Amino acid sequence: MAKKIIVGITGASGAIYAQRLLHYLEESPLVETINLVITSAATTVIREELSLKFSGVRQTDAELLLGRPTTKIKHFPAKDIGASIASGSYPVDAMVIIPCSVNTLGMLAAGIVRDLVHRAADVTLKESRRLILVPRETPLNRIHLENLLKLHQAGATIIPAMPAFYHNPSTILDLVDHFVFRILDHLGVAHSDESIWQGRTSTNKQ
Repeated sequence: MAKKIIVGITGASGAIYAQRLLHYLEESPLVETINLVITSAATTVIREELSLKFSGVRQTDAELLLGRPTTKIKHFPAKDIGASIASGSYPVDAMVIIPCSVNTLGMLAAGIVRDLVHRAADVTLKESRRLILVPRETPLNRIHLENLLKLHQAGATIIPAMPAFYHNPSTILDLVDHFVFRILDHLGVAHSDESIWQGRTSTNKQ
């Protein structure tokens, strides 16, 4: 069955992670709909990090971020807490907040709803659906760590933006995509097997 995924983008560094996740979700035949929400802070980060003339509220912004036309992405304003994805009756398979700011972590851990990202995530938890949070902050203080633990205990999957190097990346995009593939693993969306560890090839004779 084709999947419906919510992607929330908040105001932490790492907009390229969201951009590449959208790229792979949009091209996957396993994904039917991508419901996209971008906060005002995320809009600022996207402008700075990706050099896009981005408003954060127009439907065409989704295509600008993706880099091509699409009918699969539905873009909701962050202030639209009456949107379909704000209700538990709207069927979705999972939600990813990428990157997830520590402000958003704090809001979710406290059960505070001030925009559609918060509401959709809160609904995802209460309906026992998969919620993936991708925090991008360092160092982490005790408050951040306690919020992460609280959200993990509430059912969220925490996947910090920690790129790996065992695949011998040669570009920034290699690092980003390898990390995004790990998120796709947790969404049950097939992708290139380049991120799968095949085991070390030993040259030692036994």
